[in-house]
Amino acid sequence: MKTKIITFLLLLKCAISFACDLCKKNQPKGFENITHGDGPQDNIDYIIMYSAIVIVGYTLIMSLKYLIRPKENESNHIKNLILDNKSN
Repeated sequence: MKTKIITFLLLLKCAISFACDLCKKNQPKGFENITHGDGPQDNIDYIIMYSAIVIVGYTLIMSLKYLIRPKENESNHIKNLILDNKSN
């Protein structure tokens, strides 16, 4: 198990690419050394980026919530409807 975790972390480290010196200079403050190319250029780019972060964060939280506590014990859950029909 340890070797799998170490291998995963090493592969993750290799997958991350850092920006070259020219790209670091051209990117806006706060986004230096993240990736190659230009960073966000206008306010709309920041709005799109932060909106996507909020949507992905909300989706992650809700998916974890329903994976951990799916509330399948309620009487109106679809599972109970199917199980009740089979018993009749």
